[in-house]
Amino acid sequence: MTSTVAFIGLGHMGGPMAANLVKAGHRVLGFDLVPDQLAAAAAAGVEPVSSAADAATPADVVITMLPAGRHVLALYGEEGLFAAARPGTLFIDCSTIDVADARTAHEAVAAAGHRALDAPVSGGVVGAEAGTLTFMAGGGAAEFGAAQPLLDAMGRKAVHCGTAGAGQAAKICNNMILAISMIGVSEAFVLAESLGLDHQALYDVASTASGQCWALTVNCPVPGPVPTSPADHDYRPGFAALLMAKDLGLAANALRAGGVDAPLGLKAAEMYAAFAAGEGAGLDFSAIVRTLRPQNGTPA
Repeated sequence: MTSTVAFIGLGHMGGPMAANLVKAGHRVLGFDLVPDQLAAAAAAGVEPVSSAADAATPADVVITMLPAGRHVLALYGEEGLFAAARPGTLFIDCSTIDVADARTAHEAVAAAGHRALDAPVSGGVVGAEAGTLTFMAGGGAAEFGAAQPLLDAMGRKAVHCGTAGAGQAAKICNNMILAISMIGVSEAFVLAESLGLDHQALYDVASTASGQCWALTVNCPVPGPVPTSPADHDYRPGFAALLMAKDLGLAANALRAGGVDAPLGLKAAEMYAAFAAGEGAGLDFSAIVRTLRPQNGTPA
């Protein structure tokens, strides 16, 4: 069954996701504040509209992909999305936001007479373009079931993680694992360099031994072993360091709020915040390896 979908936020992730909904036969009305992003989505079959409210008015489902929780909450309330939508509209937020903001959003959606699902994604721009994203969903079972055909059109896997905010909780936990593992893999390559062990030799061992992980075999932080990794393309972002820093900031907030002792997670958040604020701006998160060499001087 096809749906009419309002898609708000057509950037590097939202644009390809909306295009994949069009390919699956859904009618997609799109809005973005950036004219070039709206034009690119239109070229992929999305129907451009002049406001988020115009997109929501005829929609069965409203999907948002926005930078932060404050943008989601403002769009829902102050900017009139709830008022524009028909009663019982399903709101799916695919942004990565604070767990507390996600729960507040669920409450606001329900109070306005609509239905909600938080469904952040993993897989980066490559996954958005290929339709191979993983969705981590929080909300009711009925809402997850209603969203499933749309999630299937945009991704390879969708997991119902629990109640409101559970999708966001799963996302920040997953990305904390990813950041820690990327730093560990990067440190191992730097150690190997200091010991005269070349990149390929370490990769050939670790990729088939107990050191095997996604940060090594898919997103290898040094050029050579994995030709498709960002390291082989001047660290052009698949998953930007700025986004990793944002996600780790959310994880750090949750760790502190919950009194959880997680020194590696907090250290990773500190390292990525500094990296993204400096030389890592505009680079893939795997470029963190550059900061780990003595005097930051040995080339990748």
